[in-house]
Amino acid sequence: MNIRDALEQFDPRPTAKYALSKASSFVASAGLVVDEVSGTRVAGHIDLTDEHFTPWGVVHGGVYTTAVESAASIGASEAVKDRGEFAVGVHNGTDFLRASKGGRVDVVAEPLQQGRVQQLWLVTITASDSGKTIARGQVRLQNVPLPT
Repeated sequence: MNIRDALEQFDPRPTAKYALSKASSFVASAGLVVDEVSGTRVAGHIDLTDEHFTPWGVVHGGVYTTAVESAASIGASEAVKDRGEFAVGVHNGTDFLRASKGGRVDVVAEPLQQGRVQQLWLVTITASDSGKTIARGQVRLQNVPLPT
């Protein structure tokens, strides 16, 4: 690889490693774009289209569950990375509060508790146009050593 190719692949933003182009097909299809990331907050958005719909024309709840798990896992892993650890979800409880027929939603994840062994994160998904909460979830995560 030449230096130009290497520079084009380098992206200094803290959110770059969470780009959809680097995600698994499953996570990428859910569409969470991470706009801000730290060990105490993750913010992003999803542009919901008919690709996210059920046969009845509303957004599938699995999209929200995936966004909740992804945002919480990213934030929790950022919180423990300096200890040589990452976080894995052990429980995800996502509530679907309103049906949606698409559009942009904002996703915000913040910790409720961050311990040595486990963390608990709250993730809220709101409609960008109205500010109404569409879904919310809590994820309990286990802090585990990074694979060697």
